[in-house]
Amino acid sequence: MQKKVSVLFMLLGILFNICLVASNLLETKVISLFGITATAGLIVFPISYIINDCIAEIWGFRKARLIIWCGFLSNFLIIAFGKIAIQLPAAPFWQHEESFNFVFGLAPRVAVASLIAFLFGSFLNAYVMSKMKIATNGKYFSLRAIVSTLAGESIDSLIFFPIAFIGLIPTHEMLLMIITQAGLKSLYELIILPVTVRVVKYIKQVENSDVYDTNTSFNILKIKDF
Repeated sequence: MQKKVSVLFMLLGILFNICLVASNLLETKVISLFGITATAGLIVFPISYIINDCIAEIWGFRKARLIIWCGFLSNFLIIAFGKIAIQLPAAPFWQHEESFNFVFGLAPRVAVASLIAFLFGSFLNAYVMSKMKIATNGKYFSLRAIVSTLAGESIDSLIFFPIAFIGLIPTHEMLLMIITQAGLKSLYELIILPVTVRVVKYIKQVENSDVYDTNTSFNILKIKDF
């Protein structure tokens, strides 16, 4: 039997990948909002978790697994292409080499931290979402979205910051950054939740899809099973 994906699923998948790639680039700028220091990636990265929730809720863990691995590959390729571009000799008249290298020259440990944290955080988010849906018989979507995002964002921050910055910044500062980033990203989801609920309801009606992962393997390596 030929496996197919819908247009809406494809569009959400594209947006998911765009958000991940954009967040990596935006991480190079540190911003200050109401006295709270964060990275500019905060603008877009939580959207990937919102999309993750939508896909897991509508199409199930199998489709979420496919999208997560696609996102991982996209991130890896952007980092790899950036490294290649940095190694290429610049034209004599090019005067922005330092700025270009700053944006695309992600330190190896930061790149590894980003990829690992994304993988664990995204899969935990989808897993919690799917398991809670079964446990609640499909009820309380808002609660499930918040809990799954909080779990995913927390493990993401707990993995990223120690790998990327241990030994470079004081431990207490790093713990504060972990709590702040996870909290702000979860707050982002809470604020936009009314929109998420309406989008999920609309897509369920259009797609006539509302998957329960009762017989689904949660093995993250079963990529072909989608």
